[in-house]
Amino acid sequence: MQSALSLFDLVPGKLLEDRFLIQDTSRQGGMAAVFRVRDQAHDEDVELQLFTASLFDTEKERAEFAALWERWLGVSAPTLAGLREVVELGGGLALVTDLPHGRSLRKLLDEGRSFEEAQVIELGLAMCGGLGALHGRSLAHGDVKPQTIFVDEASPNGLAPQLVDAGITSALWTAKHLGEQTALIGTPFYAPVEQFGGSAPDATSDVYNLAVVLFELLAGKLPWGGTSFLEVFQAKLAKETPRFSMRNPEARVSPELEAVIARGMAGARQDRFPDAVHFGAALADLA
Repeated sequence: MQSALSLFDLVPGKLLEDRFLIQDTSRQGGMAAVFRVRDQAHDEDVELQLFTASLFDTEKERAEFAALWERWLGVSAPTLAGLREVVELGGGLALVTDLPHGRSLRKLLDEGRSFEEAQVIELGLAMCGGLGALHGRSLAHGDVKPQTIFVDEASPNGLAPQLVDAGITSALWTAKHLGEQTALIGTPFYAPVEQFGGSAPDATSDVYNLAVVLFELLAGKLPWGGTSFLEVFQAKLAKETPRFSMRNPEARVSPELEAVIARGMAGARQDRFPDAVHFGAALADLA
């Protein structure tokens, strides 16, 4: 096995494996260090998501994680940052993916950016297109949230959203055999309640994630209050989904769109849209 990478190996200007020239830290993922690099083998900029050796308990676990990505290679959609290659790097693994454009929705929301209903529907439709490509192959993103949705404000085609980090949550869940554990891999504010109890992400959890994001874009805040893990979990146990009037009385959202988002955020899996294709069809009826 290759020797583990140190912090001194992960700085701009360093060349990894005589191929990847680090240009900058792209962003910080929850489970991976993410860099913008120049792939000298293909003379283009890409993103390198590095999973260090310390993340894996055994060599078998690392091999299982690597094998899971075979199904992701070749999945293509305009709103997905596609996976190009899986490489061994510094005793761990790295995913070579498309470089996302623009900035994350998280940064825009933190700046106080507001979004009109038509923009949100358009963004939701685009996201459903990308997620639908995954769900059609029985794959799930597993952690859709403003941090994993990038938009290009300079694009002539609206926000032109692009989804990053596809499959990382689901793949780690599977490789680490967390299906029967009371553990959460994902983000509490956006994860459905069943994930708090150890259920693996699937198409319906992606629908839930995206519905929460659309609510946040329209209301300017999340559907639930609370700041701790326990407070968020308890809020999500409520039988009724939150209404915009409860979280932001000034939000102007049509009853039809509110009903579609509420179904996407339903607490029980069977009450949600079964996948992004059906969610997108409901949004298309409002477009």
